[in-house]
Amino acid sequence: MRRFEVQVGGKALILETGRVARQADGAVLVQYGDSVVLVTAVAAKEAKANVDFLPLTVDYQERLYAAGRIPGGYFRREGRPGEKEILISRLIDRPLRPLFPEGWFYETQVIASVLSSDTGASADLLGIIGASAALTLSEIPFNGPVGAVRIGRIGGKLVVNPGSAELEQSELNITVVGTREAVMMVESEAKEVPEETMLEAIAYGHGAIQPLIDLQLQFGELSKPKRPLTQLPHSAELLKEVRDRALDAVQTAVLIPNKTERQEKLDAIRERLLVDTAAEEKGLIQAVNLIFHELERSVVRNMIMDRGVRADGRGPADIRPITCEIGVLPRTHGSALFTRGETQSLAVVTLGTAEDEQRIESLDGEFTKPFMLHYNFPPFSVGEAKPLRGPGRREIGHGALAERALKPVIPSKADFPYTLRVVSDILESNGSSSMATVCGGTLALMDAGVPIKAPVAGIAMGLIKEADRMQILSDILGLEDHLGDMDFKVTGTEKGVTALQMDIKIAGITPEIMKKALEQAKAGRLHILGKMLQAISTPRTQLSAYAPRIVTMKVKPEKVREVIGPGGKVIRGIIEKTGVKIDIEDDGTIAIASIDEEAARKAIAMINQITEEVEVGRIYLGKVKRIMDFGAIVEIRHNVDGLVHISQLAHHRVKAVNEEVSEGDEIAVKVLEIDKSGKIRLSRKEAMVPSEPSGKK
Repeated sequence: MRRFEVQVGGKALILETGRVARQADGAVLVQYGDSVVLVTAVAAKEAKANVDFLPLTVDYQERLYAAGRIPGGYFRREGRPGEKEILISRLIDRPLRPLFPEGWFYETQVIASVLSSDTGASADLLGIIGASAALTLSEIPFNGPVGAVRIGRIGGKLVVNPGSAELEQSELNITVVGTREAVMMVESEAKEVPEETMLEAIAYGHGAIQPLIDLQLQFGELSKPKRPLTQLPHSAELLKEVRDRALDAVQTAVLIPNKTERQEKLDAIRERLLVDTAAEEKGLIQAVNLIFHELERSVVRNMIMDRGVRADGRGPADIRPITCEIGVLPRTHGSALFTRGETQSLAVVTLGTAEDEQRIESLDGEFTKPFMLHYNFPPFSVGEAKPLRGPGRREIGHGALAERALKPVIPSKADFPYTLRVVSDILESNGSSSMATVCGGTLALMDAGVPIKAPVAGIAMGLIKEADRMQILSDILGLEDHLGDMDFKVTGTEKGVTALQMDIKIAGITPEIMKKALEQAKAGRLHILGKMLQAISTPRTQLSAYAPRIVTMKVKPEKVREVIGPGGKVIRGIIEKTGVKIDIEDDGTIAIASIDEEAARKAIAMINQITEEVEVGRIYLGKVKRIMDFGAIVEIRHNVDGLVHISQLAHHRVKAVNEEVSEGDEIAVKVLEIDKSGKIRLSRKEAMVPSEPSGKK
């Protein structure tokens, strides 16, 4: 067993190997504070036949025992991965995947398991570091290692690995992953932060990961010899034959503007090529497919680098045509159709009450989410016929990015007491449907009358880099994402950035490239934002007729019990009589929701009657609850009663209480006094006009 330790963000980070999971190709225990994550890496011993891609699977799993919790539900055990686990699995996968060398076609699996959880530490970062360390130790070829940190900005100061409480005060939350030389991945959310600040945080994070890389390099003699890569028969003759047969056709095909037609043409060229080269008979299908892919890649990239022309005829910084439509669905609370080129998002907003909030169980405990964004990617959006299943990792990841982008502009519950759900159905896709979701979601929120702090737009940027030459692309196509070197998504308002996601497919990029990409992204984002504001410039002032109206009121916390009543009897009675929905917080905040405004007003009046403080000198219409020899007990408010002494029943002398009033009578009474113990003294005669006749009828 060996342990290695380094200080990061003021705490010790420990890597341990050789004690557990010794049959894995690589296994590392990562500890930071009281958080412990076990990460293993294993590769199959034989490559799959005719596989020409990296079959990598990354799984992150949280064991609730890590936080001393027993899972809820009937079975009381962990089920399928939750949204958080899927997102962290993707977070670990993305910076690792580009660092596997070409020719590694073996099934490879990385598993990160949280064994102990300290809520002040970040298990996602430990998963990335542990995966890099496990791969570095293993016999699996890997061009790492990488390090990972989280950067916050609190009070104008950048902080490494801030805790949960600190992040709530931070104006940005940015995860930076990189190698010694360059940044590989960035994932962030921010509160309209300027681009310059984002660049500063990324550079600061890259400096902070260097000790983590040094730590992994200490493994030295512990690392196993790397396995050889698959050697495909890329003979000079085969390369020349493929190029001679397909080059002209590919150059013509990639200029077809329509995505479907272009892909059909390229597929036809490749199928013809397999026949003409007798690839199946010679066992060269995998080799020919790889050479053809490289040919397509070089044609597209050379066209952009040499001529500044993209597959659809645009220049590097050009944005595709945009159309924005709002209010496209008659019965929804808010809707919008955002179309950019061949990418289209139908975004729909639904307004709900507190009982509609999403309830989540995690290592950090149980909590609720009042704002949700869900992204759907049906197969018809790319012209395919596939079975409809639940959302996959890609859908969950894209939805989470769009949710982070919009979250900073969502109003607080105090300003807009609704639960918000945005659903983006992608109807067409050719490049950055997640950014179309951000734009469509913004339009739909404004159409629904949600008072967002500012409109948000998003854009996806690409990069083509050859030696010392580079070209940054705005609003990339799916083809450019697939064949390019970077996928860089930026969202923000006119003021600043709200979310950023960057994935690098090469060995990394320099700060200069990032700076230029952010500048070009800002120009594109503002262009898109201008198109959106032509459709709707401010949120609607009126909610949809089909949306619930929520009115909030405040009562004293000690009155909450009276509103609820024994066993919820009182509040159920109000709901049954009015048909409203009522949510009550312990601090005395009451939210009343109803499509019928009159019903809401009636419920408010009933609650006011229950919670209103009794005032000395005020006259109330009360109900006689009990007759006694010396007076009558009269209820003047719900569960609030007082005593009318026999001497206060009338202006004349009363011999017997039941001569004046009976149980069930409604009488006007005046509050004379409320003593220190809370007892109320009432008077019937003080509420009467002196000449008013008294006595029972």
